[in-house]
Amino acid sequence: MEDRYPVGSKTTGRVVSITDYGVFAELEEGVEGLIHISEMSWSKKTRHPSKLVSVGDKVEIMILNIDKDAKRISLGMKQLQPNPWDVVAEHYPVGSIIEGKVKNITDFGIFIGIEEGIDGLIHVSDLSWTERIKHPSEKYTKGQTIQAVVLKIDQENERFSLGIKQLEPDPWQETVEKYPIGSTVEGKITNVTDFGIFVEVEEGIEGLVHVSEISKEKVETPVGLYTVGDTLQTKVINVSAKDRKIGLSIKAINDASDAGSYEDYKKKQSSSGPATIGDLLKEEMENRNAEME
Repeated sequence: MEDRYPVGSKTTGRVVSITDYGVFAELEEGVEGLIHISEMSWSKKTRHPSKLVSVGDKVEIMILNIDKDAKRISLGMKQLQPNPWDVVAEHYPVGSIIEGKVKNITDFGIFIGIEEGIDGLIHVSDLSWTERIKHPSEKYTKGQTIQAVVLKIDQENERFSLGIKQLEPDPWQETVEKYPIGSTVEGKITNVTDFGIFVEVEEGIEGLVHVSEISKEKVETPVGLYTVGDTLQTKVINVSAKDRKIGLSIKAINDASDAGSYEDYKKKQSSSGPATIGDLLKEEMENRNAEME
């Protein structure tokens, strides 16, 4: 047998039976070998051997191993086909844009058909920079053709990671320049919770007014004090593109107004000149003379 079927040689066989774990192929009368399901296709997604072959089919196979003591011959089919994962990184480098049809939609993402036996996954977190998508089916349908950016290729685990939001620049990267600390911003209230008020400063970008930043006076909860949809003027007290957070304050606006009023008062006082005792006596005498006349 070793002389007729050396390990690594190619031959043909006829499928004689199919099991859950593989296929038995007849090499010659009285000699059968097993093609394990893991050796039938490079894809790890093969559910059952019957999906690939039928009894009576003639298949091209490779001799993988011969166990003389156990009288077993191990065969393989996938070895006669190139492993698509060996060249996938060359065909689809990280950062490149690909186009494919939606093959499946799950609660955690979308699977896109790339090549035969290779699907790419767009995780729900990589669908949009700003939109809160509860389920991908809200925006995408099976069979739809979409574009995506190649994020990562894991050949060992046969994982192809893609992203749609990466087709556009991240708006949060501009927040530090657009909303510097101390700047005043106006936006609509999108949510009111016990711990604070969410304000949309621009489409998809929200800031939080923490309950401690509402007033100098202690506020137990803003619920009932503010209404979703109302316009609110706030001041930026911290911003982080990395953490995707903007801290806002209402009391900082009021503090600035109070400070402005005080500054105006001081300017008026200084413009009228210093009040001395002599000035006050003189003013009093002038008032009395006016009354006598």
